Amino acid sequence: LQARLDQLKPVIAKALPTAATVADANDKAIAALNRCGTAKPEPACDVTLRYLLSISRQRPPEVVFGQMAAAFALVKADPRYVGINILEPEDGPVSLRDYRLHMRLFAFFKALYPDVPLTLHAGELAMGLTPPRDLRFHIAEAVEIAGARRIGHGVDIAYEDNAEAVLARMAREKIAVEINLTSNDVILGVKGKDHPLALYMAAGVPVTLSTDDMGVARSDLTQEYMRAVLEQGVSYGQLKQMSRNSLTYSFLQGVSLWDGPCATASGPTPSAACAAVLKTSPKARDQWRLERAFDAFETTMKGIVPKLAQ
Repeated sequence: LQARLDQLKPVIAKALPTAATVADANDKAIAALNRCGTAKPEPACDVTLRYLLSISRQRPPEVVFGQMAAAFALVKADPRYVGINILEPEDGPVSLRDYRLHMRLFAFFKALYPDVPLTLHAGELAMGLTPPRDLRFHIAEAVEIAGARRIGHGVDIAYEDNAEAVLARMAREKIAVEINLTSNDVILGVKGKDHPLALYMAAGVPVTLSTDDMGVARSDLTQEYMRAVLEQGVSYGQLKQMSRNSLTYSFLQGVSLWDGPCATASGPTPSAACAAVLKTSPKARDQWRLERAFDAFETTMKGIVPKLAQ
């Protein structure tokens, strides 16, 4: 593997400036579309945008290796690219055949780039889609071998060998799971009490809600939050924690708001020590904005829903 990587390095180094140019063009197009920097900017201008690079799990092994080599190098080179994912149908024939190989390849690159975080779609499977043997290890190997910091979907967790140990490790090491209620319903036919959201929450695994793919599923986060309440019985306090988790376990650079002097701050004005953190940490800065948005929302809703903030 190392010999092949050494062969690819000159090609990747030559391609990195092109990737930066593409990101520059995207940034400019988005800013122009939303009138950022003008007198009437769209609300989208306040959204912090970062990119995850995707590996295609249905491709031949040599292509997957090349994609990984380029992706790890790009995350290391450009701060706009903050992590790596692996996509395409997990129940596809190549995906199933090469799953363990893919996890070992991730482990190889993680040893070379330990600071590059992974969020891996794993366990996006259900009984009937694949032979039962393929439901027994995908999440565990994404965590234990590849070193994923987040798991996408994780629907088949109850079928995993040693599922309780996997859940305990995710809870202990703060490996978040991205829950995609609409996608799991539409693609896998898993919803309601059959969905493992409650299982993850009971185990203490950090949970976030995601749309998976807004363009395909025609869903947005509002719909996902509504489904969590109406189908899963999630409370406002739990939704609030999920929203916080989406930033806490994001790959946005900087220390978390909850790991320093800001954790004990109260009120709309940060202390001097907290202000210093907000100045240097994009993650803490966005978390602070979220807390202020919670305050404003709960103040507005207090007279309408008295127990909302509880």
